[in-house]
Formats: sequence, C-alpha cells, structure tokens
Amino acid sequence: MRKVIYGINLTTDGCCDHTKGNGTADIHEYFTALMKDVDLIVYGRKTYELMVPYWPDVAKSQSGTKLENEFAETFDAIDKIVFSKSLESADGNTRIIRENLAEEFLKLKQQTGKKISIGGVDLPSQLIALDLVDEFHFVIHPVIAGEGRRLLADTQLRDRLNLKLVQSKVLESGAVALHYLKQ
Repeated sequence: MRKVIYGINLTTDGCCDHTKGNGTADIHEYFTALMKDVDLIVYGRKTYELMVPYWPDVAKSQSGTKLENEFAETFDAIDKIVFSKSLESADGNTRIIRENLAEEFLKLKQQTGKKISIGGVDLPSQLIALDLVDEFHFVIHPVIAGEGRRLLADTQLRDRLNLKLVQSKVLESGAVALHYLKQ
C-alpha cells in the first residue's frame, strides 16, 4: 500500500496559516527534496487554489529564485487530485473527485506508485481522523504568531495518535524539520 505523507509549515506556537511563517529558501529546498518520492499530490479546494496556478506559473516563467523554480518544476510535474464539491474545473495534470473521501482515498492508497503527498489543513485533518496518514513532516518556523488557525483545532480523533520521531533537521533559517511516522 502506498504511504501518505503530510507536510506543513507551523509557527512555534502552532499556527498553520501560510502567511505567518518565513518563506525562506531552505524551506523550498526541504519540500522539493520531500517531493522527489511523491507521484501524487492531494489537496482540498482551498489549498489547491493557493498552489495552482501560482507554482505552475513560476515553473513556466522561471520567475522565482533558483530554489523556488526547482520547487515549482517539481510540483508542476506531479499529478494532482482535488477533493471538492464546489471546484468547477482543474488545470493540467489535476483531476477532481467530488464524493466519498474515505472510500476514494483508500483506493488511491491501494494503487501502485510512489508516496502520496497531502497538504493544507481541512482535508489532512479529515484524513488524519480516518487514520489514513502514515508520515508527518512538520517544519517549525522560529516565529511566534500569537494568532491564527491551529492544526487539528476542529478535528475529533477516535484515539490519540502516537508518532515516532525518525528524523530532525535544523535548517539554515532556524526552522526545524521534524519527520514522524505513525506508530
């Protein structure tokens, strides 16, 4: 069965609002390396609309820094699925699934291929509650936001989820990348 990885940027006080962290080059480098083992990205509508068309446009125009361009190229080349009832259409190598999150996601896990990457907050929270996420990559930025959305704030887990730390890395910016496996 394919592994599902969840990567997200967080502030030291747990805020997962993408505008509250530091978008430094080493963060792009970290997530580009993470995507090398991925052949499918799954988002909900909100995260998809934050990422697309922004990153595909950067990949085409090469308008970012060297590391942003590398991330954009890696991201753009990977197939995507959006779980959404309201998204009208999707660009390029993206398809939309409108119903049966648990059933459809389990089918994706059972297909052959590399890892599946999920991102955002709402969809990953639902998948975590369904016990369908295998690995967690939390990048903790050296920022105290003092406000903002918190990860899993509105999620009811069936049981406590125990994780095992398998790697930690301090990035040049002072952010700390933590890699956990579900136990």
